[in-house]
Amino acid sequence: MSNADSSVSEQHEIRLEKLEQLREMDVEPYPYDFDVTHSSKQILENPKLMRKDGQDEDELERVSIAGRVMTRRIMGKSTFFNLQDSDGEIQVYIRRDDVGKENYNTVFKKLTDIGDIVGIKGFVFETGTGETTVHAEEFVLLSKTLRPIPIPKEVETDEGETKVYDAFTDKEQRYRQRYLDLIVNPQVRDTFRKRTEMVQAMRNIMNEKGYLEVETPILQPIYGGASARPFETHHNALDMKLYLRIANELYLKRLIVGGYDGVYEFSKDFRNEGLSRFHNPEFTQVELYVAYKDYNWMMDFVEEMLEKVAIEMHGSTKVLVGDNEIDFKRPWPRIPMLEAIEDETGYDLYQKDLDELEEIAEELNIDLEDGFGKGKIIDEIFGEYVEPKLIQPTFITDYPVEMSPLAKKHRTKEGLVERFECICNGKEIANAFSELNDPVDQRQRFEEQARLRAEGDEEAMEIDEDFIRALEYGMPPTAGLGIGIDRLAMIMTDSDSIRDVLFFPQMKPEKD
Repeated sequence: MSNADSSVSEQHEIRLEKLEQLREMDVEPYPYDFDVTHSSKQILENPKLMRKDGQDEDELERVSIAGRVMTRRIMGKSTFFNLQDSDGEIQVYIRRDDVGKENYNTVFKKLTDIGDIVGIKGFVFETGTGETTVHAEEFVLLSKTLRPIPIPKEVETDEGETKVYDAFTDKEQRYRQRYLDLIVNPQVRDTFRKRTEMVQAMRNIMNEKGYLEVETPILQPIYGGASARPFETHHNALDMKLYLRIANELYLKRLIVGGYDGVYEFSKDFRNEGLSRFHNPEFTQVELYVAYKDYNWMMDFVEEMLEKVAIEMHGSTKVLVGDNEIDFKRPWPRIPMLEAIEDETGYDLYQKDLDELEEIAEELNIDLEDGFGKGKIIDEIFGEYVEPKLIQPTFITDYPVEMSPLAKKHRTKEGLVERFECICNGKEIANAFSELNDPVDQRQRFEEQARLRAEGDEEAMEIDEDFIRALEYGMPPTAGLGIGIDRLAMIMTDSDSIRDVLFFPQMKPEKD
């Protein structure tokens, strides 16, 4: 056992003994509720709560606040401590004469530890140093912690520098114990608040345009809507295999067939793939489908929405991400995919056959796997030579038909489809089509996917007969969009890894 493990184990035993002592004193260490009237932020931002000079205590407005004890400065019969709630921290002043001798000397001083959750009732005043403080008239223990909180310690060196010790910074520990990360790293709580603000801003924009928020199945008998390997499960009662959805596209388009002009869904989707800074097997995206529109209209909409989101979150169209200042101000560049590849590599891939593409890929040092079709090869070249260089929001348009089995054929360019991806900070954050609504063409595309699957492409789609049947009842011209919420949140919160914007990212099993 390491010294750190030994220390935690010893602390655990000591706190269990304190728990027993509290119960012997008939002090409930885990009461059922506590009436909270104010947060730390509300108190700090409301000067009317502050006690005025000469004001009698009976005239003061009382506050009730709850949170964790984060620091203590015990001075005999009185103590200053910092209390942390969901909004931040505030100082509390507690005296033996106000809360009772036993409550102060034993319950608070001896049996309460850093990290314990307490309730305070009292009034607000300003200390001689000008710090807003709650003067406790009542003290209640609300939850006794049995493990020590890793509070960072700041020490000033002889040279006048401040050094921080015992900070909870190990990334693997932080991701595994997100609850602890949220307690001791306030900036992490702020990141997830911003993520929620981002999603709410997007939802508001779509609601204002009259689009309907809907829900579609997570468990699907046939997965589709993207090229990815699914997770499999089994339904016992029906004795059938089911898949966790990799996308919700095909169900949302069924709703357009059914007569809705605009539907969207914030969805959890699942893809059985590796882990990286940009990939988690469980992720969130929003998909939007609008009838009687095409991909040109959808590019305008994406520009409008993400520009508004940036302004709402940052007060500007400019967002700092690492060393890059990304500007979401409209309009954004629109570059055909094959043109972007030719600009970077010198190779024109338009209407090249499979053998020619394999030869070019080899010359460009692209590693190809067995079963790669034309679309996969082009995608690998684009991902290696073009995508990482696109830092500012850029629309890459007009993809080869082999890469897009659900997109409408380009109205003027043979062999291409009307599709765009929005690339930002070197990664795709959005994907959209003029949606394929020709059921005959759709069947042929599905059959080509089935052929690729038979040749070894595990990410190729299966034929969805019910979806084809839905198209045979008629789907109007439709524009469809998917935006990766996690990747967009990485940009909007200046986060380096997708794990930084997921409360509980997927991790390898924890070692004993």
